[in-house]
Amino acid sequence: MIGAPLWQPSPQRISQSNMTAFIEFARRRTGRSFKTYAELHRWSVEQKSEFWGLLWEHFGIVASQPYARVVENEEVMGAARWFPGARLNFAENLLRHRHEGTALVFRNEVGERRTLTYQALYERATRLAERLRDFGVRPGDRIAGYLPNLIETVIAMAATTAIGAIWSSASPDFGVRAAADRFGQIEPKILFAVDGYHYNGRWHECLERVVHLAERIPSIELVILIPYGETGGETRTDITVLPQGIRYADFLRGNAPSSLGDAVCGVADRSNGSEPSLGGTGAKGHRLNAAPPVAERDSFAFAQLPPDHPVYILYSSGTTGAPKAIVHSAAGTLIQHLKELCLHTDLKRDDVIFYFTTCGWMMWNWLISALAVGATILLYDGSPFHRRPDHLWQIADEEGVSILGVSAKYIAAIEGEGLSPRQTFSLQRLKTILSTGSPLSPDSFHYVYRNVGTDICLSSISGGTDIISCFALGNPTLSVYAGEIQCIGLGMDMAAYSPEGKAVYREKGELVCRSPFPSMPVGFWNDPDGQRFQAAYFNIYPNVWRHGDYLEITERDSVIIFGRSDATLNPGGVRIGTAEIYRIVEKLPGIADALAVGHHWNNDERIILFVKTEADVPLTDGMRKTISEALRREGSPRHVPYRIFQIPQIPYTINGKKVELAVRNLLRGQPPANADVLADPAVLACYRPYRELLSRADEGAE
Repeated sequence: MIGAPLWQPSPQRISQSNMTAFIEFARRRTGRSFKTYAELHRWSVEQKSEFWGLLWEHFGIVASQPYARVVENEEVMGAARWFPGARLNFAENLLRHRHEGTALVFRNEVGERRTLTYQALYERATRLAERLRDFGVRPGDRIAGYLPNLIETVIAMAATTAIGAIWSSASPDFGVRAAADRFGQIEPKILFAVDGYHYNGRWHECLERVVHLAERIPSIELVILIPYGETGGETRTDITVLPQGIRYADFLRGNAPSSLGDAVCGVADRSNGSEPSLGGTGAKGHRLNAAPPVAERDSFAFAQLPPDHPVYILYSSGTTGAPKAIVHSAAGTLIQHLKELCLHTDLKRDDVIFYFTTCGWMMWNWLISALAVGATILLYDGSPFHRRPDHLWQIADEEGVSILGVSAKYIAAIEGEGLSPRQTFSLQRLKTILSTGSPLSPDSFHYVYRNVGTDICLSSISGGTDIISCFALGNPTLSVYAGEIQCIGLGMDMAAYSPEGKAVYREKGELVCRSPFPSMPVGFWNDPDGQRFQAAYFNIYPNVWRHGDYLEITERDSVIIFGRSDATLNPGGVRIGTAEIYRIVEKLPGIADALAVGHHWNNDERIILFVKTEADVPLTDGMRKTISEALRREGSPRHVPYRIFQIPQIPYTINGKKVELAVRNLLRGQPPANADVLADPAVLACYRPYRELLSRADEGAE
């Protein structure tokens, strides 16, 4: 892709970046010199042990026992083990900062604001952890959160992982069935739930849903109900209808019912009878801002566990069957997140970082890892447009946000609203904008630099729940080009593959990773022989991770994402990513949104395009012609749809991802996959009539 950069970092920004600091650290430790990012990346994938070992040292990973080696069995992609021999605790690394600086700021759509210092976060998380431990929770037990984006959600996660239990969360706007499909697989012992939440100007009661959810999952022995907002620690609802329920404040006071089993759960891995000691294995010299001195050991004993001990279970909806329950490790998640937050996002201790996310999206897990850096995290709960279309920008300005994360859909939405935040707010501290969820269009890149700010590193990022992190990211030392992700992540041996399994350059291919990385899943829950795990990622290219996206690696080693390959359009055998269609169609006058799906016909596939027009704009034959001509001109004849229909709404997930597969299934007469995760499942009803209409058209009747 040819064009001038939209943004270039100043020499001062480059010299003061965490990426430059790490390059200097690596030079001192190894004697290697890296003149370009490409050289740095090549070393990071060719010398994996050296690279990841230096990261562990650079970030000062807190561990009671050092690793014996960085990686073993790396020749087998799905069986590599990272940092064997080490003992550490995920929450201990997140709670390493114990001072009066602000750790968390909570804002919501109705104007509530709460803050919590790092010292208070540590005290509250460890207090809750002790109560869970007294109640009988053991390392490896599962604890689920049916919670909005509250400070208490962070506390519950930190307390869970502090004692070695496994955390799994879903937003309360998930329906009971969708939440049960997820949590039911992992059989949690305890459910943290909320009494209700605000969204788009309405209060949504949750108790009835919590009752039904607990009834559906027999393993739940205790429901801890958290009040939403500033209610003095008491819920606003009567929980007597929940036999195993207890108020959060009562649980902390020790008024819980009998324990889950054994009276007190000890810390795992104490076979030698000694207490685990606190302290990183890194050198005493240079440390990045992510690793200040650690506080002295106190009375709370964090469970010291192997590096591959599970810390999170996340869910990927897939296309058929129950969602995959993906298990992620403590050390792999921690070091990968620190790499991405510190090096690729340039997060420092004096930053305020915000990502608009729910607790059911992996970006929440990613965001919370910023605690290990010592930065301030802004949590927001509610609609981003309630009260005023620029509500998020007002909050970002008031809180001094320096790193702001949203979805590509959100940026397109505010562009459609005609917002120009730079005209209304100072945004003086804003240095980086992150975008993910779907590919960010070139037009959206231009919009940000016109209407938000000119000296901003706009980083489109791409990864997924499967790796709880990213393959392609931003870089504070590289230029930004419209429609492109700046670089492949350090340590990620990513490539574009042809159907024959050959790496291609400057052309579209399957996103693959050719060697292991620490944040690969430990596996899937209830997959003892690993067959489902192997089939999910390694069934196409042996011993090579296939991620399920189409991409192109450009001549400057930037990345263009074309959308999911499992939603690929394949007319005449030509593979077309849906994002290719959207980039062309959604910039046309009168078009607000679009959705493209493949429709089988006569041993081939045709493209069916649904468009949502702007208010009061009809889809005329002239507009259909304009759309087809634009797709033919900017794409190819294969990009031109067989039919173009006007539709009132486009389906999205709760996390803002466009849903092609549910519509494709409807047109094929199949049930829509995982409709419960849609922001509004009723939207699918708009598409049902088109199955019969297309069938009649196939028979020659218009």
